Amino acid sequence: MVAVVGHQADEAEKALAADLAPAPVRYALQAEQLGTGHAVLCARTALGSFAGEILILYGDTPLIRRQTLASLVKLKRSRRAKVALVTCEPPCPTGYGRIVRENGAVRRIVEEKDCSPDQRLLREVNAGLYLVDAAFLWKALERVDARNAQRERYLTDLADLAFASGQPAATLAAPFEEVAGVNDRLELAQATAALRQRINEAHMRAGVTLDDPDTIWIDEAVRIGQDARIGAGSVLSGATVVGKNVQVGVGCVLHAASVADGARIKDYSLLEEAAVGRNALVGPFARLRPGTQLADQVHIGNFVETKKARIGKGSKANHLTYLGDCEIGSGVNVGAGTITCNYDGVAKHRTVLGDGVFVGSDSQFVAPVTVGKGSYIGAGSTITEDVPPQSLALARSRQVTKRDYMKKRRARSG
Repeated sequence: MVAVVGHQADEAEKALAADLAPAPVRYALQAEQLGTGHAVLCARTALGSFAGEILILYGDTPLIRRQTLASLVKLKRSRRAKVALVTCEPPCPTGYGRIVRENGAVRRIVEEKDCSPDQRLLREVNAGLYLVDAAFLWKALERVDARNAQRERYLTDLADLAFASGQPAATLAAPFEEVAGVNDRLELAQATAALRQRINEAHMRAGVTLDDPDTIWIDEAVRIGQDARIGAGSVLSGATVVGKNVQVGVGCVLHAASVADGARIKDYSLLEEAAVGRNALVGPFARLRPGTQLADQVHIGNFVETKKARIGKGSKANHLTYLGDCEIGSGVNVGAGTITCNYDGVAKHRTVLGDGVFVGSDSQFVAPVTVGKGSYIGAGSTITEDVPPQSLALARSRQVTKRDYMKKRRARSG
């Protein structure tokens, strides 16, 4: 795969590298924008000695389907053509290169600015997608010049040269909606909506329930298991994987997250690069930050935030808690208002809670600190030292009660 970049080349390469990370992409720089033919010529070095068929696509036609490209390949090979291209009939052909035929064969493609009045009346236009034999492509582009209204080297001249060689280009008709380009923010929004609908329909046909498809956004790379249910207004992006029978509530955002079978993500929860185990319960209003790993049957409740937290099977943190840079064993109960104080102003440190630990409400763990298996932390404690297994730790001021204090105070101020 060769991506020809020009304007904002660095930004384009960064975006492609992020979206196409598994693919072996090479980049070719078109320093000056001298036409589509010139752009393809810029890719020649990156393609090296490749001598097969070259598929040429535009970066602004995101709705093209795999099936259409496969049909183009099949057509070219069945016709033994040097060139095959895609055509369409838009509602208004203005701005598009017209297909000019002679006895049914493609004689040439004429760009809008070079059209005669009669040619402007033609409805069939060039979609800009080609499959070309490499040997023919490079020889043809060497003959293409810039003698046209835009002073550019047109890729469309391939059709004229193919006709002149005695092997006219084979053409595949496609719906305009599929090959339409994106030229402004409105068309970008329209293309995005079409892609979203296409993706959502595929998930629903595969056995996923989408409560309100018009408000649910799912990236193409997302994988969702059968009988999962996605709530209205949810956004699933990146390499997110959702297992079977998972329930994702209203307004949830999952980015590069994995959710195992049977888990439930309650309303308005945010999961970023986090892993959730089988039959776990998260939310509502929970935030799982990168590095979070929840084992099976873990409960993370409302207004709980985790970061680089490994939490063992069946453990619970149900209310108003921050768990960062920590390792929590199985069967641990973390009371409301608990904080792992992981940052000392210079570096991050870890908190370790062993299996079966019970943490009373409003406790703080000043890391690095370890609490042994089966220990009990009294409510309101600030733990600064390690706690041995099966121990009780209390770290708070003793309560002092002065009987009738307020009664006497009011009497004095009387």
